[in-house]
Amino acid sequence: MKTVIIQYNAGNITSVRFALERLGVSYILSDDPDTIRQAEHVIFPGVGEASSAMQYLKDRNLDKVICSLKQPVLGICLGMQLLCNYSEEGNTQCLGLIPADVKKFNHSFKVPQIGWNTIDNLNDPIFNTIPEHSFVYYVHGYFVPLNNYTIAKTTYGLDYSAAIRKDNFWGVQFHPEKSAHIGDQILKNFLSIESWK
Repeated sequence: MKTVIIQYNAGNITSVRFALERLGVSYILSDDPDTIRQAEHVIFPGVGEASSAMQYLKDRNLDKVICSLKQPVLGICLGMQLLCNYSEEGNTQCLGLIPADVKKFNHSFKVPQIGWNTIDNLNDPIFNTIPEHSFVYYVHGYFVPLNNYTIAKTTYGLDYSAAIRKDNFWGVQFHPEKSAHIGDQILKNFLSIESWK
């Protein structure tokens, strides 16, 4: 199995690497287009700001690389948001791979959401053996509303997409690499999905 973590200006790459090492998964950290395209599974992490992250991807043609991928791709946190059409953070046009927009939380409750919260309405093989109401770890101030591509939801002042999927692109708003055994199982489930590239 060849797993590639996309290397760019994302803040959680180290924690994703540690999670894969903990699971005994071999991986390559790379921003090389050919290496990414040849992967069986691709992880697209992200902690940071949407507009600067998109500019970094565009400057290195990684936006086109990501959009061309046919194998399973997992976007994490900002990585998930960048898979969408548009983000209110920095008025950013994103990759447009999943037809959804990213909204800013209303300041009527504490923002950003930091800490553990539950995931519900689990509806995808990536959640195989994961119980409803399992706790996962979040750090974010923007969210994707519930939509036709939602495969799990979380409630924080309102219901929003904890995870989304379209075709071979998955996104999780939470950090599986920081979500203990539940997160480990979600990563294992993703990595067990057969590549059809």
